[in-house]
Amino acid sequence: MQGKLVSSIVLLLSKDFLQLVVIGFIIAVPLAYYATNNWLQDFAYRINLNGWLFGMAGALAIVIAFITISFQSIRAAVANPVKSLRDE
Repeated sequence: MQGKLVSSIVLLLSKDFLQLVVIGFIIAVPLAYYATNNWLQDFAYRINLNGWLFGMAGALAIVIAFITISFQSIRAAVANPVKSLRDE
């Protein structure tokens, strides 16, 4: 029973935070592409920007956010609320 409760809490919190990470990524990608492309124009030997670079950065950001949120959510869900109330 407690495993289902913990997983539902993690899912509930993760969904909201991951939506914010995805929105931030959608806003950041065009700005980063524009700024990086303009910066690379000044070099004699330049590289072409590939979309997979931005995709990998976004995937890595989502994975890191999910791991962090999951760790904190599991810790909060497993904690004893009585102990928290006693400390305050």
